[in-house]
Amino acid sequence: MNRTPTRKHQILKEIFGFDNFRPGQETVIDMLLSGQDALAVMPTGSGKSICFQVPALIQSGITLVISPLVSLMHNQVEALRLLGVAAVTINSSKSRAENIAAWRQITNGQIKLIYLSPERLMSERMLNALTKHNVGLIAVDEAHCISQWGPNFRPEYEALGNLKHYFPETPIAALTATADSVTRADIIEKLFAGSAKTTVLGFDRPNIRITVEAKSNWRRQMLAFARPRKEKNGIIYCLSRKKTEEAAAYLCREGIPALPYHAGMPAEIRKQHQNIFMTETGVVIVATIAFGMGIDKADVRYVFHADLPSSIESYYQEIGRAGRDGHFAEAHMIYGYQDIIIRRSFIERENSDNERRRREYQRLDALLSFCEASECRRQALLTYFGEQSNLCGNCDLCLNPVERIDRTKDAKILMGAIRQTGMIYGANHLIDILCGLKTEKLLKAGHQHLDLFGKGKRLKAFEWKSIILQLVALGLLKTEIENYGSLKITEKGRNLERGLEQFQYRQQNRRLPKTNYRKPRKSKKTEILTQTQSELLIKLKKLRLKLANERNVPAYLIFPDRALLDMVIKMPCTDLEFAEVNGVGSAKLKLFASYFLSVINNASLSSNRN
Repeated sequence: MNRTPTRKHQILKEIFGFDNFRPGQETVIDMLLSGQDALAVMPTGSGKSICFQVPALIQSGITLVISPLVSLMHNQVEALRLLGVAAVTINSSKSRAENIAAWRQITNGQIKLIYLSPERLMSERMLNALTKHNVGLIAVDEAHCISQWGPNFRPEYEALGNLKHYFPETPIAALTATADSVTRADIIEKLFAGSAKTTVLGFDRPNIRITVEAKSNWRRQMLAFARPRKEKNGIIYCLSRKKTEEAAAYLCREGIPALPYHAGMPAEIRKQHQNIFMTETGVVIVATIAFGMGIDKADVRYVFHADLPSSIESYYQEIGRAGRDGHFAEAHMIYGYQDIIIRRSFIERENSDNERRRREYQRLDALLSFCEASECRRQALLTYFGEQSNLCGNCDLCLNPVERIDRTKDAKILMGAIRQTGMIYGANHLIDILCGLKTEKLLKAGHQHLDLFGKGKRLKAFEWKSIILQLVALGLLKTEIENYGSLKITEKGRNLERGLEQFQYRQQNRRLPKTNYRKPRKSKKTEILTQTQSELLIKLKKLRLKLANERNVPAYLIFPDRALLDMVIKMPCTDLEFAEVNGVGSAKLKLFASYFLSVINNASLSSNRN
């Protein structure tokens, strides 16, 4: 078996069309080819799939790839087929006849990679069938799911730890874009029984400006952010399917091209919206987390979170879909008190064991601490992942530092109201008491007679909401989900009552960061296109979409944006020159060179005539 460096570089060039490996790829490939288990934590867009696809094509036998989403498996298989690689997926979205035909190909030795969900793989029937074949490699994609998806949600993810029982000599690769030290340790313990080689690339994305803003009116805030960026491609993440459709419709009414995307939509509509986003400029996708995995669009200029993500890991992975070309991009999040209640309710409803709930609360608390950071958000973000950083100069707190003022006295007044009402009421009722509002609910409870009734009149209701949000985020108060979001005082809050803690309130900065942009560290060299080149790029995108529709695949599987940009810059005229375009391997050269060269040569002739 040829496992020389020459062979892996040959495959990289001939199949995938790349001259060199990206950072971290070759290290992981060498681990797997030597028979070692490997955990790879590599940022979105760094080419994690290459880490197991190259070894899969070098070694004998088949490679099993475990992936969480049917749509992701389908796209990855189609991408490999376009590269001339024999791959299949067996899943519930396919007919029985299609799955039987795929299994027949596997049995006949025609397949190199098999994509399966954990549920499909970990069935006794599938495992027994696969043990009769030569399984040379196993790859677990989106491996953080092993740690973050509880046993009551997708228990088969935890069951992946039994793979070594069935395939004791087969190396396993676990790959993810985001995992803190606790998650990495959890993956290694569950999947590798405590021992695996680990490769962790740097988490810093200095070209992305990070901003967090308190939520007041999400529609207006979303529009205020999107309108000045109307000509840019962006992703807006919402928590619910209903909200994605509401937000997309609202933006369209305001003149901003926006399309919803969520798992409840018909697959054909999702594919149509995805292709429009990949092909056209100035389109916004409003999505749940169903959108983004495997999408290779380099020029997404912003990611806007209309709701609080579930954890820092999720947040980091989602903002990583912006600025993958290395150029300036933005990540803007709005969050409010209600977001915290919803996220805590999700953790409670999961019906998992206490240890898992404790860890999920810790993850949420870490995200809230990031939201309430006092200086440099990038420092706070990277510290969470165990990476050191200087002040970045490219986040809202660096560009527009906010004032912190001592509001311990106000916090004590609020806590007094919580105690006087028995710790069974939520934020709105407590604010009514402090502001002296005689609502029907308040009068019925007799709370107009409390000592603290009206004691907070000097502050407006929205200011009290901001104080409560920060007290919860800082761990001085907590919400009791099982008691309709009532506020409780924590041990840390009791220390404040005793005079052992202080509450430094962060003034709400309603201005967006200044637009003057400091060039980030390690910024990639930018390519400025001429008008002629820009027009050619549009023509190539239209051709790409036509070819994708003919093959019933997403547009980016034909060629990603960066390959089209390379064509525009290099202007190849022959097959030999086209083969030097980044991402053009031998299969794509045969399939697509004539189409793209025709458009490029016509553009070149037209330019010469002019």
